[in-house]
Amino acid sequence: MNVDWPAIELDPVRRLRVMAAGLNAVMYADAHLDIPYPDVWAVASDLEGELPHLVPTLRAFVTSPASETRQHAWAYGPFGHRAFFDVVLQPGWCLMQSRYVIGGMAAVPEGSGTRFAVLGGLRRPRPAQALTALRPLGRTRGHHMIARAHRRATARLAPRPPRDT
Repeated sequence: MNVDWPAIELDPVRRLRVMAAGLNAVMYADAHLDIPYPDVWAVASDLEGELPHLVPTLRAFVTSPASETRQHAWAYGPFGHRAFFDVVLQPGWCLMQSRYVIGGMAAVPEGSGTRFAVLGGLRRPRPAQALTALRPLGRTRGHHMIARAHRRATARLAPRPPRDT
């Protein structure tokens, strides 16, 4: 082993970007959100409560812990479809894999806000022409998912009016 080789540590967003390129992912998008990292990640990491609001093709996402950083989950679609997912959830990093798809979210503090990224891809090889044709739609869907996360995080920050007792 050559100890003179440079070592580089990638932050979660850069790691997700590298994964998107390596997987030839259909969907990858990232954006700066003017919301503090803890508030963005509170939404992204609340898989059962928030993921169905972020991904319109999900009706429910039900998790069960497998270890400290791993979970198992069932994703339920609006028309009765379901899929089993292995999930890795760590601060700033979420990777979800089923038999056919892979999804991910990553976040890092950036200035006074957060850099937030999303990934969606297929685990089975597909013709390059099909992936190329789907990529603009995937990028648009990714930015819509980021916008939904921004709205959900902003709503959590909004002061609530006092309740009448």
